[in-house]
Amino acid sequence: MNARLLLAVLMLGALGCSSEFHAAAAGPTHPVVFAHGMGGFNNILGFDYWGNDYGVFVGDPCNGFFELNCNPYLDDRQQTFIAQVPAFESSEVRGLDLAADIEGYMATAGAGFVNIIGHSQGALDARKAARVLYERRGYTAVKVLISVSGPHRGSPVARYILEKGPGVTDVLDTLAKYFGDSVYEQGNDGYAGAMQLIYDDFDADDGKVTGMKAFNLAYPVDSQYAARYLSVITAQDGLSVNPALFLLNTFFFDIDGNGYCSNDCGKDGIAGMGDGVKNEADDDGMVGINSQQVGYRLNYREKLIGRGTVTTVSNLGFVDSANEPTFEQATSSEFILHQDHLDVIGVGPDTFDELGFYAALIDSIARFDLPPRRWLFPPFKPSPEPNTENP
Repeated sequence: MNARLLLAVLMLGALGCSSEFHAAAAGPTHPVVFAHGMGGFNNILGFDYWGNDYGVFVGDPCNGFFELNCNPYLDDRQQTFIAQVPAFESSEVRGLDLAADIEGYMATAGAGFVNIIGHSQGALDARKAARVLYERRGYTAVKVLISVSGPHRGSPVARYILEKGPGVTDVLDTLAKYFGDSVYEQGNDGYAGAMQLIYDDFDADDGKVTGMKAFNLAYPVDSQYAARYLSVITAQDGLSVNPALFLLNTFFFDIDGNGYCSNDCGKDGIAGMGDGVKNEADDDGMVGINSQQVGYRLNYREKLIGRGTVTTVSNLGFVDSANEPTFEQATSSEFILHQDHLDVIGVGPDTFDELGFYAALIDSIARFDLPPRRWLFPPFKPSPEPNTENP
C-alpha cells in the first residue's frame, strides 16, 4: 500500500466512514435525551456518567474531523443531549426539572419531538417529564421512552436506609447537600430522594404522599405521554458485581428481587417480595428484576466487537400498569442484561461495551422513530412491531 492510499484509508477511518458498524447504523432519530439517576450528571463515584470506562460519551457521534473520542457506531447526524436535574431529590421535583431542561433543548435544537433513555431514577423522572411535556405542548412529544434499570416498583435499598433512623438519614441528607450542592446545584434533598424509591408511602403522618405506588398512579404508562415504552432489565451476581454493590449485597442484606405478590407483601420497600434464595442473579445490586419492567422488555445481544443488537420481547407482554405486572413479568429472568446497576453506565472495572450498547438502543429507537422525510419512501416504512422477539 503506497503512502497516498494509506493516508486516504486513515482519513476515512478517522471520519467514521469506513466502519462497517457505522455504515450499518440506522438513520438519525429525533434527538435522544439521556436522563441520569440519583447522584449523577457528569459523573458518579468519580466515573463519567453516560461514558465508557475511558470517559467517552456514549451519545457522541463521530462527526468531527479526525475525532477519536466518540461513538463510532452512531450515525454521524444523530443529536443527543444530557439533561441535568438535582442529584438527590424526588422524581416529582426531578421530573419537572427534566421537562424544563428538555423544552429548553428542543427550542435550541428546533426539535418538535424527543426520545428519552433514563437510567435508574432517571427512568422515573422521564415518565413524569413525558406527561408534563404532553400537558404543556398539547401533543405526544416523547416518541420512545427507554428505561434502563428503573426502580418502577421501588428499591429495598431505599427502605433499608430510611429504617436505619435519623442518624443514617441525616448523613444521607448531609452528603446529598454537600455532594449535590457543591458539585451540581442547590436544592438537593437526600431524604426525599430515598422516600421516592420505596413502594408505599413511607410516613403516613407527614402530610405528604410519597413512594412509587402513588407515583405510578399519577404518571402512568400511557401512549398519550410517550408513544412507546421499553425496558432494559439488569441483573448480576457474584464477583461480577461492582465491589461497592457486592459488599452491600453480601454483608448487609440480600435484595432478592424476583418474588411475586400484590403490593409490598415482603415489607422491604418493593411491590413484590423475594423468593428466599440468596445471591442469585435476580437483581443488579440496587434494583430487583421484579421492579424494572414497564412497557415491553428489550433483549440486548452483545457482540465481542462492535454494536450489538436489540429486539423487542413480546412473549412476556406489555406492562401497562406499573403497579400490577403479571407473575411472569415480575419473576422472569429471560432476556435480562447481565450487568450490575453501575456497570451499565460506565462505572468500571468491567468488560461491558457501553458504546455498543447505547448505539444499539438508539438504533432500536430509530426503527420506531423515523423522521418525516424518510416516510416519503415506502420501503423504509417499518412494520408496527419491528424486530419483535417471540420465542
